Formats: sequence, C-alpha cells, structure tokens
Amino acid sequence: MKEGVKEGDVAPDFELPVEGGEKVRLSDFRGKKTVVLYFYPKDGSPGCTKEACAFRDNYEQFKDAGAEVLGVSSDTLESHGLFSVKLGLPFKLLSDEGGKVRKLYGVPSSLGIVPGRVTYVIDKEGIVRYIFNSQIDAEKHMEESLRIVRSLA
Repeated sequence: MKEGVKEGDVAPDFELPVEGGEKVRLSDFRGKKTVVLYFYPKDGSPGCTKEACAFRDNYEQFKDAGAEVLGVSSDTLESHGLFSVKLGLPFKLLSDEGGKVRKLYGVPSSLGIVPGRVTYVIDKEGIVRYIFNSQIDAEKHMEESLRIVRSLA
C-alpha cells in the first residue's frame, strides 16, 4: 500500500472538473502560484461548511500572499455548485468522483469510511511544503495554511 504524498515531495499532477465544464490541472499553477489543496469529506456537512467558510472569509489574504485555494471532495459537480453558491465561495471546488486524486495523494479515511480532511500547501515549484491532517479541527486547516503560505510569499 502506498504511503501517500509527504512534505518535500513533488505534488502529483491531476486534472479534475469544476462546475461549468472547466477542468483544473494542478500543473497550470506551477511557476505562478502557491496552491492550497484541501480535501474534505462532504458538501454541506457541519465541519466542511465551517472549513469552507474559513477559507472564504480569508480568501483575499491567500490571494494577497500569491496563493490559490482549491477544495476537493468526491461530491458531484451539481452538489459542489449548490454548496458553492449557498456559501458564496470565491474559490473552485473540484469534483473527485470515485476518489482517484484522494487515493493518489494518500488521503486517509476516518474509521475506514469517512473521507479524510487533509490540506496540502504546494509551492510555486510544485513541492509539497506542508500537510495538515485533522478530521475534527476543520477551521484550523485555514489558519495553518495561511501561516505557511505567508512564510513562502
């Protein structure tokens, strides 16, 4: 069994759809922006709503530090669209139906069933600089990410 991505690794490239038919590739940001890639369990659940709102409320600070935020879950594009509109999210939610990218990164499940909540901060060169894994402390994902992003700016 593969261990997954570790700090210092080159972040595996991927392409996932976002609502509206667009596809987002991680490599599109290389050389341009730091990427905060956060995997979360489920659109609309209490923890995921808190996490998304924390990233939303601080999005300008991420942008000012030269970073882009991308949320990833296995929910459908339709579910992402509703969740995004309801919360007024300024960043993209990527649909990883089937969990291929989650597996590629080695994001663990909690209790073997709930998709994990893990955030990766990937620098402009595509290197994973920080990984934060906490299923319950949803809002801390934003705080930790912003701290690292600022240190890279």
